[in-house]
Amino acid sequence: MANKHPSTEHHTKAADHHDKAAQHHREAAKHYEDEKHETAAHHAHSAHGHTSSAQEEATHASKKHAAQHGGGQKSGSSSGTNR
Repeated sequence: MANKHPSTEHHTKAADHHDKAAQHHREAAKHYEDEKHETAAHHAHSAHGHTSSAQEEATHASKKHAAQHGGGQKSGSSSGTNR
């Protein structure tokens, strides 16, 4: 079995969370149309949670990328010289 890139799992999980968020948003829209506001709010809240989880996974992938390829971090107060 070939080695996977370290960020593959995080990107896959992020995509899965985005898919779930989209499903919940669609369900929320349907329930709002039917004036089932409590159920709609439940789905909207779930969608937000999945979106947050997707962002967390993307952040993990970005951090892994930076650790492997980004070198040092620059801060706003840096003079631009490395010692």
